[in-house]
Amino acid sequence: MSGAGLLALAGDTARSVAVAVTPLLLVFLVFQALLLKLPQREVVRILGGTLVAALGLWLFLTGVALAFLPFGTLIGRAVATLPHPALMLGVGLVLGFVTTWGEPAVRILADEVQDASGGSIHRTMVLLTICAGVAVSVGLGVLRIALELPMAWLLVPGYAIALVLMRFSDKAFVAVAADAGGVATGPLANSFLLALALGLASAADGADPLLDGLGLVALIALAPILSVMTLGLVIRWRTRPEHSRK
Repeated sequence: MSGAGLLALAGDTARSVAVAVTPLLLVFLVFQALLLKLPQREVVRILGGTLVAALGLWLFLTGVALAFLPFGTLIGRAVATLPHPALMLGVGLVLGFVTTWGEPAVRILADEVQDASGGSIHRTMVLLTICAGVAVSVGLGVLRIALELPMAWLLVPGYAIALVLMRFSDKAFVAVAADAGGVATGPLANSFLLALALGLASAADGADPLLDGLGLVALIALAPILSVMTLGLVIRWRTRPEHSRK
């Protein structure tokens, strides 16, 4: 990318960040004037933190446009050249796992679950469960594009299984599972994995990028719901008294 193109990208991203952050900043200022009445030191701290967050968001979105989206698209096109669908499935499993492993929102949820459960549900167990669920969903999503399968063949049975699991799961794990589906579709998934699917669909024979490339995020949102509720059932079974298992 040329210097002029980089400056244009940085300017467009800065305007987008300003549009996103300004309403929240105005809401805070209105509440501060009418209700909060925080000390000046606290106001300065919050405004400074908002500025740092906006700067971080600008850097992240600029990096996504420069690297994540093109990189994901190129990886997707490379996956389309693999000779066997099983290889595509394997690549999808690996990419889904490592992408979710680096998702900040997933790690925050895992920490919150450990804190809320008093340490009985360890953060690593939650993190691995979500990563495994997303890995399976990305693998199946890649396979769906390669085999040109309808999205409904995965989503309808998946949500049907989720409803069944919800009936037998503890309420706490249902709540965690619902949040897990949201945090798994964070910035890494929406940038890298979505670009991966679009790149794969654009290079696969007979695939339509609009019809086949989009929809992967829906699978990613579903997968942690299933995996976390399954984890809850496993934990409940293992903690039952020994005589009740017989």
